[in-house]
Amino acid sequence: MKSKDPKLVVQAAPFLQQGLTTPQAMLDVFYALIPITIASIWFFGISVLLVLMASIAGAVLTEWLFSSSEGSLWDGSAVLTGLLLGLTLPPALPLWMAFIGGVVGIGLGKMVWGGLGNNLFNPALLGRAFLLANFPNAMTTWTSGPTGLFNLYPSNFAIPFMQTQVDAVTSATPLGLMKFQQQDTPLLDLMIGNTAGSFGETCGLLIILGGLYLILRRSIDWRIPTAILSTVIIFTGLLFMLDSTRYPDPLFAVFSGGLLLGTFFMASDPVTSPLTPKGAWLFGIGIGIIVVLIRVFGGD
Repeated sequence: MKSKDPKLVVQAAPFLQQGLTTPQAMLDVFYALIPITIASIWFFGISVLLVLMASIAGAVLTEWLFSSSEGSLWDGSAVLTGLLLGLTLPPALPLWMAFIGGVVGIGLGKMVWGGLGNNLFNPALLGRAFLLANFPNAMTTWTSGPTGLFNLYPSNFAIPFMQTQVDAVTSATPLGLMKFQQQDTPLLDLMIGNTAGSFGETCGLLIILGGLYLILRRSIDWRIPTAILSTVIIFTGLLFMLDSTRYPDPLFAVFSGGLLLGTFFMASDPVTSPLTPKGAWLFGIGIGIIVVLIRVFGGD
């Protein structure tokens, strides 16, 4: 006689399947970065493509050489790492340095940990940290501002495949002008990208729109960017009320530097960020406090 009692099925978690796959998540980030990349090309010229291609090439080549999984090259993570790294670089960076940054980002930031999902640090940020530590002059040389779409290179900029000296008309970023010269930058310039800086940090409105797209797509946890930006606004606002001639106002703090790009596209990385809601809040608050402390008290 056949038993009518239901059988107990035992299996490993997770028990609910999510429709979002790794390639789809990578595509969402790509879509969010497209307007930022186009704006970078518009403001800084076609040379942006060379630097981005160099960093992407370094990341993809390293993934191809050292990956143990044949399908890992096609999930988009290597290309995305190279693109994010490239967007954090200055316009006049020699191409070979951008290439090395991509190699280090994937090699030391991802592959040595066992591949995607096992890395302890964000690969793009690790690649940038390596470049900043080893090539500080090149990584802190900013061109005098946006050069326009049809300028192939910034002023006095040559194709720098092998050169170690960056020949460019330098200019301080808004953060540098505020910190060392107490010179403010108009908020509209910060919002639309009419300032010196890295490719992906000069158009705040597009970065916010890209971040909101990722939040609506549920590709990132909304708590992390909310915690970071709220902490920066509150902390900076208190300092501004204490001494408005020395400390910037909260809106300047949000739209200047790489805060927005790091908030929406790096700190919210699901691999290297907390999984619990409480952890996400604490993580974001900690980042916000550290950012303000470094900006206000670091680099003197």
